[in-house]
Amino acid sequence: MPNKVTFNENYPEIKKSDEYYNRALKLIPAVTQTLAKGPQQNVKGIAPKYLVKGKGSHVWDADGNEFIDFNMGIGPLSLGYAYPKVDNSIAAQLKDGITFSLMHPLEVEVAELINSIVPNAESIRYSKTGADVTSAAVRVARAYTGKQKILCCGYHGWHDWYISVTDKNIGIPPAVNDLTFTINYNDIQSVKDSIDSDIAAIILEPFVFEAPKENFLQELRKICDENGILLIFDEMWTGFRIALGGAQQYFNVNADLAVFSKAVANGMPISILTGKKEIMNVLDDKVFFYTTFGGEALSLAAAKATIEELRDKDVPAFLAKQGKKLKEGYNKIANELGMSYTNCIGYECRSLITFNPEAGNPLELKSLVQQEMIKRGILWGGFHNMSFSHSDEDVEYTLKAYKEVLPILKKAVDEKNVKKYLKGEPVAPVFRKVSNFHTKPKHKS
Repeated sequence: MPNKVTFNENYPEIKKSDEYYNRALKLIPAVTQTLAKGPQQNVKGIAPKYLVKGKGSHVWDADGNEFIDFNMGIGPLSLGYAYPKVDNSIAAQLKDGITFSLMHPLEVEVAELINSIVPNAESIRYSKTGADVTSAAVRVARAYTGKQKILCCGYHGWHDWYISVTDKNIGIPPAVNDLTFTINYNDIQSVKDSIDSDIAAIILEPFVFEAPKENFLQELRKICDENGILLIFDEMWTGFRIALGGAQQYFNVNADLAVFSKAVANGMPISILTGKKEIMNVLDDKVFFYTTFGGEALSLAAAKATIEELRDKDVPAFLAKQGKKLKEGYNKIANELGMSYTNCIGYECRSLITFNPEAGNPLELKSLVQQEMIKRGILWGGFHNMSFSHSDEDVEYTLKAYKEVLPILKKAVDEKNVKKYLKGEPVAPVFRKVSNFHTKPKHKS
């Protein structure tokens, strides 16, 4: 029988997952479309690889095993799987069509809704993925300022202008590599050291897990104003989650441009570029940013229903409430066990479990926890990506699981042999870096 969300005696059978995986190896490079969903981010041999169904906060894999999901599609499912209001809106629009030969009224209706909620969203354009709109924002900034260089902080997608600063930059021309540079989060001096007369924009995630310190975001705003630089907020994770109006509203710092995608349409593919009208006006006739599916109606219908639900049900407050229980609960359990080497950090709507290298290889520590959480019916990647469907029962069950799993980790660490407890291959690192990662442009002579 497939495992359920319960304290199972056995690890889940993943025979069908492995069958799909072996077929994918023959056809799909890296076997995945999204690195964060790939098998290298889960304990190979224990974790499922393919999901076939979701409802609320629960998912079912290809073998029929059931889990509480704290990955939530790697972010987009702010309300939950198969959320009735959103699905009904999609189904109603589907009867009338998906993509049309002329513009659709939903393009206007959703823009008006976003304009009423998001600070500085005086102009709105749509696309499909986060990388689309971060790249559009960079192009707009260059066109508006007449400058070329970009400073970035965080993760901004797969396009050349950003990925050139990572170790995945093969295939990108050197001329492109010479136009993007990094700053360190919460290090205003790294920003000042990177400024020259050719900086068009600073783009950053307003926070990843670490909170801004010493008015970091306000100081960024000031530096941009003083140097004729546009400030761009990449709000893929923060938008519609930390607050309805995103980080701009939460921190009371206005960006010149802000981009959104995750959370806004509960899993449907849509991304949004917003900004001040005088800046966005370059899209009228100077900057080319168009795509056939930008006005696709199913995603717009989903976005309208999702945003209305986020607003009417005050979903950000609910995410914070449930996430706070998990964050504080995890830390309480770890503290009571004397496990100072693991901690839950971040904002309540999206928190992260950390492991100190002094206790052992952090990836092995994470893998052991993941392995034991999966056995107990929890799909766990080290995060709590909260959704409106994460019930009190889900939270209570998860904390109960932590009370069983953390003593296992403690025993393994005390024995200095975490590997012995692993039933499969540990998770692999990803290239994403958000600190201690500073490249700055050479100042013009």
